[in-house]
Amino acid sequence: MTQKITCFKAYDIRGELNKQLDEMVAYRVGYAFANVLAARTVVVGGDVRLTSEPLKLALSAGLIDGGASVIDLGMTGTEEIYFATKYLNVDGGIEVTASHNPINYNGMKLVKAGSIPISGDTGLHAIQQGAEELDDEYVKSRLDFYTNGNTIDPDAFYQGKGHISRETLQASNHYKQDSCTSAYVDHILGYVKSSSFSPLKIVVNSGNGAAGKVVDALEDAFDERKIPIEFIKVHHDADPSFPNGIPNPLLTENRADTAQAVRDNDADFGIAWDGDFDRCFLFDAKGNFIEGYYIVGLLAQAFLEKDPSSAIIYDPRLCWNTEDIVEQLGGRPVKCKTGHAFIKERMRKEDAVYGGEMSAHHYFRDFAYCDTGMIPWLLVAELICTKQQTLEQMVEQRIQKYPSSGEINSKLQDADAALDRVLNKYKSDALVVDETDGIGLEFDNWRFNLRKSNTEPVIRLNVESRGDIPLMEQKTAELLTLIRTE
Repeated sequence: MTQKITCFKAYDIRGELNKQLDEMVAYRVGYAFANVLAARTVVVGGDVRLTSEPLKLALSAGLIDGGASVIDLGMTGTEEIYFATKYLNVDGGIEVTASHNPINYNGMKLVKAGSIPISGDTGLHAIQQGAEELDDEYVKSRLDFYTNGNTIDPDAFYQGKGHISRETLQASNHYKQDSCTSAYVDHILGYVKSSSFSPLKIVVNSGNGAAGKVVDALEDAFDERKIPIEFIKVHHDADPSFPNGIPNPLLTENRADTAQAVRDNDADFGIAWDGDFDRCFLFDAKGNFIEGYYIVGLLAQAFLEKDPSSAIIYDPRLCWNTEDIVEQLGGRPVKCKTGHAFIKERMRKEDAVYGGEMSAHHYFRDFAYCDTGMIPWLLVAELICTKQQTLEQMVEQRIQKYPSSGEINSKLQDADAALDRVLNKYKSDALVVDETDGIGLEFDNWRFNLRKSNTEPVIRLNVESRGDIPLMEQKTAELLTLIRTE
């Protein structure tokens, strides 16, 4: 008997525990991954969630039975797997993480050699098919072997009580534990110059997630290199119960602790990460949250000042600010469909030095074209010191020049009908109609992007203007009324 697996998505694996994802599924994924990629060595890691460890060990068992050796990096962020896959020159990497999803979820992010993402078009469907073809009884027998004959207990699994014996994995001679943290820290510090920094006080909120370990390693490296950065640590220690909420700084209610800590400690700026810290979110010295859109422009500027004429990749949801900065500095702006697989593929094609999404995903050529939540804030900190400006000063003018609504979601029964209503009203007057991702319509002094979610009945709106906040607000309200009139 085979099993239909429902946790495979377009670019990763995500599912509800014990309904869509459990140790049986994790084993299947590992076995199929090793076979589809003909992988000889794979690095694995997991975030702080209680269920990440048992899932990771079951995944490792499947990888080993599929013919691969496993290097277990322990508790990691997704970007540490990206780094290690390329740094160790292995055949693939898998991070067990649910990032910012609810606590009863988990998942996996998969890459092949060179940290190239695996999506539905590049192997994920084949892995799903291979995973589904495994016989149930075979999977159970192998898991029994790795658990020294104990049966699988879903309730115990949900509580994070791992079943697979690490000793059994090690006895196979195809499993070892290792760490790339030191090499990873050296790499990300290579994006800045130690001599550039004047004293800074920075609030860092790890959200009780996996970022705290790397923050501590960076702190040690700062001491060694005499980089005068002081960290004010908030919700720093890893805690799988997430006592301060799931780490998702995109939610307004999750920003208050970071903002208050910035103000209370008179810090220069603040940083908050999501659960697997592949995204970082920034706050200025007043505790104001800075939309990721304006950070994209700031980082594009940082790279183009060092490397003029480079290509910069950006997503089409909000774009006028980024295009303006890149063109002023002689760079080559390249618009790309939203989503990490699309961005990474286009960056390789264009040999782009940097790519950014307004959702706080930032990609770097020298980081295997992958996204990271650590390099962006380091570059911002260096800019603050070298330009002798605050974060607020660096983005304030850009926000005024291109004010934006931020992304506004509307849950609808018929998203297609809403798109049609909007097109019927605005398309004939538009100067530009862009279908890179959803619909992007441009007019003299304002523009908007409207796109459907790939995973839920939601439509996402972004509006911006040329220096006209009332116009931006008026058009946002006008569009929302039209979109939500079903």
